[in-house]
Amino acid sequence: MRVSAKSDYALRALIEMASRSDGKAISAEELGKQQEIPHGFLQAILADLRRAGIVMSQRGQSGGWRMGRSADDVSVADVIRAVDGPLVSVYGLRPESVEYNETASVLQHVWIAARRSLRDVFEQVSIQQLADAKLPKAVTSRTADEDAWQPH
Repeated sequence: MRVSAKSDYALRALIEMASRSDGKAISAEELGKQQEIPHGFLQAILADLRRAGIVMSQRGQSGGWRMGRSADDVSVADVIRAVDGPLVSVYGLRPESVEYNETASVLQHVWIAARRSLRDVFEQVSIQQLADAKLPKAVTSRTADEDAWQPH
Protein backbone atom coordinates (compact mmCIF):
# COMPACT_ATOMS: atom_id res chain seq x y z
CA MET A 1 0.00 0.00 0.00
CA ARG A 2 1.15 3.50 -0.77
CA VAL A 3 0.11 6.18 1.71
CA SER A 4 -0.74 9.31 -0.26
CA ALA A 5 0.42 12.78 0.73
CA LYS A 6 -3.26 13.61 1.11
CA SER A 7 -3.79 10.91 3.76
CA ASP A 8 -0.56 11.77 5.55
CA TYR A 9 -1.41 15.49 5.63
CA ALA A 10 -4.98 14.78 6.77
CA LEU A 11 -3.76 12.63 9.65
CA ARG A 12 -1.15 15.21 10.68
CA ALA A 13 -3.73 18.01 10.64
CA LEU A 14 -6.11 15.95 12.78
CA ILE A 15 -3.37 15.05 15.25
CA GLU A 16 -2.63 18.77 15.55
CA MET A 17 -6.32 19.52 16.22
CA ALA A 18 -6.68 16.70 18.75
CA SER A 19 -3.48 17.77 20.53
CA ARG A 20 -4.88 21.20 21.38
CA SER A 21 -5.62 21.19 25.10
CA ASP A 22 -7.93 24.21 24.90
CA GLY A 23 -10.25 22.59 22.32
CA LYS A 24 -10.47 25.87 20.41
CA ALA A 25 -10.71 26.02 16.64
CA ILE A 26 -7.45 26.40 14.74
CA SER A 27 -7.08 28.26 11.46
CA ALA A 28 -6.05 26.42 8.32
CA GLU A 29 -3.07 28.75 8.10
CA GLU A 30 -1.89 27.77 11.59
CA LEU A 31 -2.48 24.07 10.88
CA GLY A 32 -0.45 24.38 7.70
CA LYS A 33 2.39 26.13 9.50
CA GLN A 34 2.48 23.68 12.38
CA GLN A 35 2.57 20.63 10.13
CA GLU A 36 4.25 22.10 7.04
CA ILE A 37 1.27 21.40 4.79
CA PRO A 38 0.74 23.55 1.66
CA HIS A 39 -2.26 25.83 2.25
CA GLY A 40 -4.19 25.05 -0.95
CA PHE A 41 -3.74 21.33 -0.49
CA LEU A 42 -4.81 21.58 3.15
CA GLN A 43 -7.99 23.46 2.23
CA ALA A 44 -9.01 20.64 -0.12
CA ILE A 45 -8.24 18.03 2.54
CA LEU A 46 -10.25 19.89 5.19
CA ALA A 47 -13.19 20.07 2.77
CA ASP A 48 -13.05 16.26 2.31
CA LEU A 49 -12.85 15.77 6.08
CA ARG A 50 -15.80 18.14 6.61
CA ARG A 51 -17.93 16.22 4.08
CA ALA A 52 -17.16 13.04 6.06
CA GLY A 53 -18.18 14.74 9.33
CA ILE A 54 -14.70 14.34 10.78
CA VAL A 55 -14.07 18.08 11.14
CA MET A 56 -16.23 21.17 11.24
CA SER A 57 -15.50 24.75 10.37
CA GLN A 58 -16.34 27.66 12.59
CA ARG A 59 -16.79 31.15 11.21
CA GLY A 60 -16.00 34.40 12.91
CA GLN A 61 -13.12 36.02 14.75
CA SER A 62 -12.32 32.88 16.73
CA GLY A 63 -13.08 30.71 13.72
CA GLY A 64 -11.15 27.90 12.18
CA TRP A 65 -11.31 24.14 12.22
CA ARG A 66 -12.07 21.67 14.99
CA MET A 67 -12.92 18.03 15.31
CA GLY A 68 -16.48 17.29 14.19
CA ARG A 69 -16.50 14.05 16.18
CA SER A 70 -14.55 12.95 19.20
CA ALA A 71 -10.94 12.15 18.26
CA ASP A 72 -11.48 8.83 20.08
CA ASP A 73 -14.16 7.93 17.54
CA VAL A 74 -12.17 8.71 14.39
CA SER A 75 -9.86 5.96 13.14
CA VAL A 76 -6.97 6.16 10.73
CA ALA A 77 -9.14 4.09 8.36
CA ASP A 78 -11.94 6.70 8.56
CA VAL A 79 -9.51 9.44 7.56
CA ILE A 80 -7.96 7.53 4.66
CA ARG A 81 -11.38 6.61 3.32
CA ALA A 82 -12.54 10.24 3.61
CA VAL A 83 -9.66 11.68 1.59
CA ASP A 84 -8.56 8.80 -0.67
CA GLY A 85 -11.41 6.30 -0.85
CA PRO A 86 -11.20 2.56 -0.12
CA LEU A 87 -8.17 1.18 1.73
CA VAL A 88 -7.45 -1.25 -1.10
CA SER A 89 -8.51 -0.96 -4.69
CA VAL A 90 -7.49 -2.77 -7.83
CA TYR A 91 -7.75 -0.60 -10.92
CA GLY A 92 -10.16 1.60 -8.99
CA LEU A 93 -12.41 -1.30 -8.01
CA ARG A 94 -12.97 -2.80 -4.58
CA PRO A 95 -11.21 -6.18 -4.33
CA GLU A 96 -14.47 -8.14 -4.10
CA SER A 97 -15.60 -6.60 -7.41
CA VAL A 98 -12.53 -7.57 -9.43
CA GLU A 99 -13.01 -10.46 -11.81
CA TYR A 100 -10.24 -12.71 -13.08
CA ASN A 101 -10.11 -15.80 -15.22
CA GLU A 102 -9.75 -19.14 -13.45
CA THR A 103 -5.95 -19.12 -13.56
CA ALA A 104 -5.56 -15.73 -11.85
CA SER A 105 -8.62 -15.82 -9.56
CA VAL A 106 -6.43 -16.54 -6.57
CA LEU A 107 -5.21 -12.92 -6.78
CA GLN A 108 -8.56 -11.73 -5.49
CA HIS A 109 -7.87 -13.59 -2.25
CA VAL A 110 -4.54 -11.77 -1.90
CA TRP A 111 -6.25 -8.38 -2.31
CA ILE A 112 -8.96 -9.29 0.22
CA ALA A 113 -6.33 -10.52 2.71
CA ALA A 114 -4.31 -7.32 2.26
CA ARG A 115 -7.41 -5.22 2.95
CA ARG A 116 -8.12 -7.28 6.08
CA SER A 117 -4.55 -6.73 7.32
CA LEU A 118 -4.79 -2.97 6.76
CA ARG A 119 -8.11 -2.87 8.60
CA ASP A 120 -6.52 -4.76 11.51
CA VAL A 121 -4.20 -1.80 12.03
CA PHE A 122 -5.98 1.25 10.63
CA GLU A 123 -9.34 0.61 12.29
CA GLN A 124 -7.73 0.09 15.72
CA VAL A 125 -5.84 3.39 15.84
CA SER A 126 -7.77 6.54 16.71
CA ILE A 127 -6.75 10.14 16.16
CA GLN A 128 -6.72 10.60 19.95
CA GLN A 129 -4.29 7.69 20.36
CA LEU A 130 -2.04 9.32 17.78
CA ALA A 131 -2.32 12.70 19.52
CA ASP A 132 -1.44 11.02 22.84
CA ALA A 133 1.33 8.92 21.22
CA LYS A 134 -0.24 5.83 22.82
CA LEU A 135 -0.85 3.17 20.19
CA PRO A 136 -2.71 -0.07 20.94
CA LYS A 137 -0.51 -3.00 21.90
CA ALA A 138 -1.70 -4.93 18.83
CA VAL A 139 -0.14 -2.19 16.71
CA THR A 140 3.06 -1.61 18.67
CA SER A 141 3.72 -5.35 18.77
CA ARG A 142 3.88 -5.31 14.96
CA THR A 143 6.74 -2.80 15.09
CA ALA A 144 8.73 -4.71 17.74
CA ASP A 145 10.08 -7.15 15.17
CA GLU A 146 13.31 -5.81 13.65
CA ASP A 147 12.25 -7.12 10.25
CA ALA A 148 9.27 -4.71 10.26
CA TRP A 149 11.72 -1.82 9.98
CA GLN A 150 13.69 -3.29 7.09
CA PRO A 151 12.92 -2.28 3.51
CA HIS A 152 12.28 -5.23 1.22
